[in-house]
Amino acid sequence: MLIGHRGAPGHRPEHSRSSYLRAFAAGVDAVEPDLVPTRDGVLVVRHESEIGATTDVSAHPEFADRRVTKTIDGVELTGWFTEDFTWEELSTLRCRERIPALRPDNRAFNDTEPVLRFTELLDLLEEHNATAERPVGLVAEIKHPTYFGTCGFDMACMTRRALTGRPWGEGGYPLWYECFERTALLHLAEHSVTGKLIYLIDDQGAAPDDVAVLGERAHPYSDALTLEGLSDLSEMIDGISPSWRCLISTSQSALGQSRGVVERAHEVGLSVFTWTLRPENYFLAEGWTSSMDPARWGNWRGEFSAILDTGVDAVFADYPELVTELLAEEPR
Repeated sequence: MLIGHRGAPGHRPEHSRSSYLRAFAAGVDAVEPDLVPTRDGVLVVRHESEIGATTDVSAHPEFADRRVTKTIDGVELTGWFTEDFTWEELSTLRCRERIPALRPDNRAFNDTEPVLRFTELLDLLEEHNATAERPVGLVAEIKHPTYFGTCGFDMACMTRRALTGRPWGEGGYPLWYECFERTALLHLAEHSVTGKLIYLIDDQGAAPDDVAVLGERAHPYSDALTLEGLSDLSEMIDGISPSWRCLISTSQSALGQSRGVVERAHEVGLSVFTWTLRPENYFLAEGWTSSMDPARWGNWRGEFSAILDTGVDAVFADYPELVTELLAEEPR
């Protein structure tokens, strides 16, 4: 399954309307929005709640005093945060390219499109699916539920409510919920949501909900990728979504070799998604880079092929058409 990661952000600023339209045109099977709240409880589609790099908020003098420093999941951030704005205020902002040094062409689209509410993205998807030969699914990422819980927001509940009464889940369009925190997914399971539950797993660190309870004794994400860990997860959820670096070796001596994660997950009945396939040198493993220039494209075919060869069930991509192109060249 090919998932447009925040739309198709290789071509347009991420999470913009045009980014999602490019993903539809590329023939993706699903798209993935990141969800964060406003002060008045509106879910908006942003990679993080800090929006200094993804909007034109810094150009609005009326919001200069909203710039603050916060610690979210152990990381100190300075900027402007969605939870400090009402939706009416956020609606005055425009999207910008998050990584302009790597994707300079996308700067041409800065300040041309407003920030999307989750409901507006759902409307866009449903409008597309009403006439499409094959519906585009939704992979909704619930961001930082432990942190936002301290701010008074139940992110899992808010996401579930936003989808209630819409044609998503069993009997409707394909739906997955994903999160880096198991407690949010279990909260959804308790409400018998229509949709699959996917646990996001980083290649380093530990889950924020575990850290909040156990501190330094929190189990690392890597524990979840053992057979025992995967077996435990299979009792709770439908699949995992580890970083691709968890799936294959990046060392020069064993570049691209499978780490066995997909096989172990399939053995206990879990599906496996992975993130994120990107062609720029900055994101590639050293053995597949083409130069020291982080913005140039390296041997993305080599890296993407190694990831696909693990037997993974779904991939997230910033340039969805590259995955389609590769699969046409090397059918699996």
